[in-house]
Amino acid sequence: MATYRIAIDGMGGDHAPHSVIKGIDLFLSSNDSKDHNHFLIFGSQKELHPLIQQTKYLKKCYDIIHCDQIVENHTKPLNALRSFRESSMARAVKAVQEGEADAVISSGNTGAYMAFSKVILKTFSFIDRPAIPAVIPSVKGFTVMLDLGANIECNSQNLVQFAVLGHIYAQEYLKMDKPRIGLLNIGVEDIKGHVVLQETSDFLSTMSGLNYIGFVEGNDITNGNVDVVVTDGFTGNVALKSIEGTAHLITHFMKESVLASWRGKIGYTIAKPAFDSFKKKSNPSLYNGAVFLGLKKIAVKSHGGASDIGFASAVRVTTDMLKRHLTEKIEQCDYFKELIF
Repeated sequence: MATYRIAIDGMGGDHAPHSVIKGIDLFLSSNDSKDHNHFLIFGSQKELHPLIQQTKYLKKCYDIIHCDQIVENHTKPLNALRSFRESSMARAVKAVQEGEADAVISSGNTGAYMAFSKVILKTFSFIDRPAIPAVIPSVKGFTVMLDLGANIECNSQNLVQFAVLGHIYAQEYLKMDKPRIGLLNIGVEDIKGHVVLQETSDFLSTMSGLNYIGFVEGNDITNGNVDVVVTDGFTGNVALKSIEGTAHLITHFMKESVLASWRGKIGYTIAKPAFDSFKKKSNPSLYNGAVFLGLKKIAVKSHGGASDIGFASAVRVTTDMLKRHLTEKIEQCDYFKELIF
């Protein structure tokens, strides 16, 4: 039985603080473990307290730390570091650094959150830049893809570090023994891609024990032929948004087709269990919560537009990574000893 203290940016996100508070309570209602969770919620006392009092579980295990400042979505990272040090986001991150909490979660401004996390929590000495991973449903299970936007431009050393971080994350989060690692490219042939991809591939091929399978293409992200897809933040973010958009498009077409005729409506009634299963598997809220890989402490980013279901997922990811001792396993990973360029 473990006790976890989790710092929460109560004001971060499009639907905060409502989705944040409801999300934590939803997590607690479905948490079948015997862990004792306590939440330090940073934000407006006036807004947070009435919401928490309406919950069933959270009102038994929380503290509100009042903050007047809120980091807005349009706030630039450098400006956040200079002018928003007393914001709900900054103080939640600082709580982890000061030992008051074991991990932190925010649905707020990604750039500002990453900036605060890097400056306050620090990266390991062998990590140049933290990476944001995503867990994406595939034909055969799930695929980890990183980076998702933290690092727009990357050199080969960054990408190799992402590959090792993805390897560890897939082992701990998806419980894979030897995850297959692929480097996202415009083709699988060895001659394809720019010089950074070529250098990265050459180096990954020399790393003993790492299950590197070579270049992969965009369709491999969801076909189940690879477990970890490595790319820069620009490409990864575009790929993820494209996948999400395609899922919404398919859902729209299916709904449109079903409602177009009485036969379709009857067919939908008969096939409703199958449609419900499809909806559940393709619901991005169920996979919400990305760890900033490479930091010395656990910092989890929830999607800015996350619902209460999505935020509950982010809390679940956080507690799972604490249980799995993710940061300790990154620090102790022997693969990083080989990363000398």
